[in-house]
Amino acid sequence: MRYFFIDPSRVADPVVSIIGSEAHHIKNVLRLKPGDGLKLFDGTGFEYEADIISVTAKAVAVAIKGKAKAAVPSGAHIIVAQAFLKEKKMDDLVRKLCELGMAQWVPFFSSRSIARPDAKRLAGRVQRWQRIATEAVKQCRRIDTPLIANAHSFEEMLVFSNSCDLKIVFWENESSPLDPNLAAPDKPPEKILLMLGPEGGFTEQEIHQLRENGFLTAGLGPRTLRAETATIAAVTLVQYLFGDMGKIS
Repeated sequence: MRYFFIDPSRVADPVVSIIGSEAHHIKNVLRLKPGDGLKLFDGTGFEYEADIISVTAKAVAVAIKGKAKAAVPSGAHIIVAQAFLKEKKMDDLVRKLCELGMAQWVPFFSSRSIARPDAKRLAGRVQRWQRIATEAVKQCRRIDTPLIANAHSFEEMLVFSNSCDLKIVFWENESSPLDPNLAAPDKPPEKILLMLGPEGGFTEQEIHQLRENGFLTAGLGPRTLRAETATIAAVTLVQYLFGDMGKIS
């Protein structure tokens, strides 16, 4: 059955209207009719069974038949702090990391970040990432939508990291891989922060500051990876160790 996103503020009543791109997809792409069933998700962990009751030029009205709490896709709350890359790379990363189970996306500026959009462009990019996240969640049948944060400075990231109980920076000059024994402590980490650098990598001074703030440094093997490849590899590795891609028992 097809899944469609609905804003959680719109599902308080037994009959709700689906508008915008989702309505267009239902009407003009799938050509669903009154009486057809579908499923809705609201990005907060709930899904709904519904039947279409009417289709108009601007909206699709559906009757909610049931509401259920869906399972969270991953037991690991993975926060990805990504230093700014070139625009399309960031868009692609948001899409792929949503599929991998990322819980939160925090873009930030590091010393070697080449892309530095102004405030107006930043606001537009955050909105675009939110749209991309919603589409990715729908595509991979994930129920919760990752939080897309506003851009941070490097110094703000150091403060942000204080709320996380496992902090890892992946660095191309680190020869030691991530210690797999981190996956079996008495109390598994609840919030895992991963920091990844820009195309030029982190500076030695930034790595020093991160280590001083409790970050572990880890490498991703002997090959030189593109910045966007390194991020995907890092999230996959951490999801394997702590999440739902092969948790160690």
